[in-house]
Amino acid sequence: MDKKMEKFLREIPKTDLHVHLDGSLRLSTLIELAKKENVQLPSYEDVGLNNLVFKENYENLGEYLKGFAYTCAVMQNEENLERIAYELALDNIAENVRYLEVRFAPQLHINKNLTFSQIIEAVSRGLERARKEHSQNGKLKNGEDIPFKYGVIVCAMRCFNEHFSSYYHDLVKTLNFAPRKEIFKIASMELARAAVKMKDEHGCPIVGFDLAGEESGYPPIYQKEAYDYVHKNFMGKTVHAGEAYGAESIFQAITECHTNRIGHGTFLFDHEEIKDTDITHPEEFSDKLANYMASRRISIEVCPTSNLQTIPALKNNIQNHPVKKMIDKKLSVSICTDNRLVSHTTVTKELSLIVENFSITPKQLRDLVIAGFKGSFYYSNYTDQRKFVRLVIDQYDKLAKELLA
Repeated sequence: MDKKMEKFLREIPKTDLHVHLDGSLRLSTLIELAKKENVQLPSYEDVGLNNLVFKENYENLGEYLKGFAYTCAVMQNEENLERIAYELALDNIAENVRYLEVRFAPQLHINKNLTFSQIIEAVSRGLERARKEHSQNGKLKNGEDIPFKYGVIVCAMRCFNEHFSSYYHDLVKTLNFAPRKEIFKIASMELARAAVKMKDEHGCPIVGFDLAGEESGYPPIYQKEAYDYVHKNFMGKTVHAGEAYGAESIFQAITECHTNRIGHGTFLFDHEEIKDTDITHPEEFSDKLANYMASRRISIEVCPTSNLQTIPALKNNIQNHPVKKMIDKKLSVSICTDNRLVSHTTVTKELSLIVENFSITPKQLRDLVIAGFKGSFYYSNYTDQRKFVRLVIDQYDKLAKELLA
């Protein structure tokens, strides 16, 4: 990739609609907080942690997820949560990300000293502090002032256990009569009610509801009640789907959970991954689903590096990733990081990976970047969002003319 394009990708306004707070700490902050909170790490040096935990390449999803036990362990009080959110916002602002949706599972942080509302408020304070600093001091290098905006997405968990959170242990004691899958549904419904209340009654910037965790064996339909509730309360909806399971998981997320966006969607076109025997023509099903998503502008949050690290079928080769097919099929695609620490990435790196490895036309690149702004769960009203998108488009076009001519 030439120097002009490198500079262009750095300086254009960008979004990240799919980034996990607990996967995106600064490594130095993790080490510092672990020492302060007496959290045992395999190493207290950057090199050691990167060699042992946060690798460039992982054997499987299990190894990839190993690091979250350490990050979540230092995210159990308000001070740490606020700092981590603040630093994440600063890191995004520094690479000209101008709209950020931070997602996390509050039920992994709830403890006897930390409530759901305290968790949300702490993260919001950190993001807001960064926003205010940028509004006072921050400008793009060419002097064009574009505000930094953000939203919070709360994640329900498909499944979790006492090793994930003390919350689950207490919930099991309260609901000892219920089967595990029923407990997960109850937990999601409790989270949905709390999120809507915080958004509507306390003005917290919760813009969306997500479903994360192990996909196989825990289809989206199990969480239908929680999604029905947030849907009726006008909250944005996204679902991790098609990441470790076939297109029918994406179909369920759309039809049963009313989702506006799909997290990952990597197996959308892989009809061989469809397991539902009622789908007699899998290839046709995948094509119709993709066409439906394209026509309804149901966005896909694509996280290329993370997918390469966690999906063995891609064989760690970006050419095997379906992102180019998604783009060619006119799907609404936004490029995201997933986990900045765990995947050692940034939005700029992810866009560079696409540009360097696929034949992307100038129009396709423009659409790819703008799709993030258009597909966001923007916290304010739609009129304001349109004005913000127009500001971004004008800036993008200006930089394209100046830097790529």
